Amino acid sequence: MTEVLLLRLDAPLMSFGGVRVDNTNRTEAFPLRSMVAGLLANALGYEHKDFARTSALQGRLRLAARQDIPGERLVDYQTVDLSQDFLQQGWTMRHKVEGRKGGEASEGTHLRYRHYLADALYTLALSLDPPGEAPTLDELEASLREPERPLFLGRKPCLPSSPLLLGRCEAPSLLAALRQAPVARRRHQEGRREKLLAWWPADEEETPDSRLIPVFEDRDWENQSHTGRRFLREGLLSLSTEGSDG
Repeated sequence: MTEVLLLRLDAPLMSFGGVRVDNTNRTEAFPLRSMVAGLLANALGYEHKDFARTSALQGRLRLAARQDIPGERLVDYQTVDLSQDFLQQGWTMRHKVEGRKGGEASEGTHLRYRHYLADALYTLALSLDPPGEAPTLDELEASLREPERPLFLGRKPCLPSSPLLLGRCEAPSLLAALRQAPVARRRHQEGRREKLLAWWPADEEETPDSRLIPVFEDRDWENQSHTGRRFLREGLLSLSTEGSDG
């Protein structure tokens, strides 16, 4: 049996950043391991310079995700002239004033297309391998209950609508933990779907309708780029007979 943390991602907007192409910041359909590692590192109080610790945490994470409500895909067109005086400094999440470092990033008008998921709901199951190193699952659980800094789901404007920590359980696999986890619903939602789209580690159970998909789910935290193509399994997850929450 494996100790598993269950997380609930619920927010008006969320974004699971994939590989950036030019000025387009797209979102994946599910949270990548790098996004969850960054979320947990923020909760633990890691700083940007702690890339070695964040990379080590990322390498130990095992993750599965279930799409309880798909949400709607949105594209936000953004434009800003970063050379303006009032944009040369701002407040960080560490309650400090921080200035821009200059260079091309602070010159001229910038155009961005940022992709989001609106009104979506996801349930995550995560474990650590090996489990005994720091930070432990106990430390991650404590940091999600009382995070060192405000947390966000992919981008700083994507603030959670509810606490992220759903619970903790023991299960033979992450996929089994997702099957047991209560299904999130909106109050206006009618009916209950018997199967939900899910993603889980490729070395776990192969279901009849699942397939392997390639993803760049890790991040080079020192150089701020996606790296390391791996395979995940994607398929429809049959749920347990237990009730859903909402």
